[in-house]
Formats: sequence, C-alpha cells, structure tokens
Amino acid sequence: MGCLAVNRFLHLFRLGNCFMGIIGLMVAAFIAAGGDMVDYWQDLAIASAVVFSFIAGGNSLNDYIDREVDRLAHPLRPIPSGRMSPETALHVAGAAFVFSIIVATFLSYAAATVVVASIFLMMAYEFRFKKTGIVGNVIIAILTGMLFILGGVVVDGVMNTIAIAGMAGLVTIGREITKDIEDMEGDFDRQTLPKVIGERNAGIVAASCYLAGVALSMQPVLMDIFNQLYLVVVLVADGIFIYCALVLFQDPHRGQKLAKIGMMVALVAFIFGGLG
Repeated sequence: MGCLAVNRFLHLFRLGNCFMGIIGLMVAAFIAAGGDMVDYWQDLAIASAVVFSFIAGGNSLNDYIDREVDRLAHPLRPIPSGRMSPETALHVAGAAFVFSIIVATFLSYAAATVVVASIFLMMAYEFRFKKTGIVGNVIIAILTGMLFILGGVVVDGVMNTIAIAGMAGLVTIGREITKDIEDMEGDFDRQTLPKVIGERNAGIVAASCYLAGVALSMQPVLMDIFNQLYLVVVLVADGIFIYCALVLFQDPHRGQKLAKIGMMVALVAFIFGGLG
C-alpha cells in the first residue's frame, strides 16, 4: 500500500520531465561556466532541487486543471484513475512551488526572482492563457528560456546564456504556432493564432520567429564570447531553422519536427562554444 501511495505522486510529478529539466539546467550551467563547473557543484545541487520541485509542481497543477480532459485523454493518471483527489494534487502543486522558492533563496535573490517569475507565468498559463493560442505560446517560450537563464545565474555567467535562452524561446514560439497550424481542425476548444489570423499569416509569424532565432544565434559571435567551433555548428542549426521557415507552409508537421532537431543541434553548438 505504501508503494502505491508513493507511485501515485511519482506519476503525478512525471519524473521524466523533472530529470530532463535538471539536464537542461546542467547544460545551461556548463555553457555559462565555460565547462568549469567544479566550484559550483553545491549551488547546482540546490538548483537541481529547485528545478525538480518546480516541474513537479507544474505537472501537478496541470493535472488539476486538466482533470476532466484527462478522463478521456489520460485515464491512467492519478486523478482520473481515482488514486488521488483533485484537491490533493492542487495542494501538492502549491507546496512544490513554495518549496522551490524557499530553496532558491539559498542560491541568490536573482535565482529566487527567476523562480518566482516562472511560477507566476506557469500559473497564468494554466489558469488563464492555456487556450488562448499565441499568449500561451509565448508563455511556454519564456518558461523554456528561463531554464537557461537560471543555469547562467547559478554559475554567475548569465550573459553566456542569453542568446541560447532567446533562441530557444523564439524557436519554441515558431514550433508551437506550427503545431497549431497542423492541429487546426482538432483545436475546437482553443483560439489559436491560425484560427484568428489565418493559416498563411500564422505561418509567416512562425517563420519570422525561426529567422529571428537565426539572427540571435550570431550574438555570441559578434560579442566574441564563444570559439569558432560554435560558429561552424550553429550555422548547421541555422540552416535547419531557415529550412523550417520555408517548409512549414507546405508541411507543418515536418516543419515542427525539424525545428526540434535544429534546437538540439544549436544546443550542441552552444556546448562547444562554452568550452572556450
């Protein structure tokens, strides 16, 4: 019985997402610190707890908000399966968010500010903007970038992560809009951008986001932050993003899938650049 009780919370947290968030934090810190993270291992351990708690809280809140939808879409999750009450999930979300703020104060006020802002955005998304299309897309993009900002803050190298945070955010907006174009017929309960301004105009916005990400990728080169290996690899990522901007008009599914690959290549470029 005890194992079942624990498992429902682990299922609620979605551990895979939590650990992926920690990996993202470590990559951001590696980039920001130029590969030398030995002096920051304690702060990174604390930051990992913050990220784990924040993502667990976000997933718990998501399950509370989407509890009716999940009865059909995800019937095995803790709430629709009857293993957990909605009120318990909401209380867990609140406790996780408070814990992440408290732990973040052991890092710095800057780190705590990033966490508080992220929680505010997460709650705004879940309670108000999830079904509003572009505003929700932008919030998700900002939250994606916040992880890289936090990694930079922890190792006192946030300037080295601004470009990757911005690039990740812009590509995320482009990819989310592209997915909304792909899912236009199925999104009967969401007022997405393609529904508001039309498929082609939404495609232009998505393509502009991809191209803006390409432009931002040149910031470390212009500021002479990273080495030449960064430029070589990031140009490959930029080529993928430019192709995404072109292909999404004919094949949105292919466009959003390629954008994900492009972001992974860009991440490798930033890692190489962070090696100094």
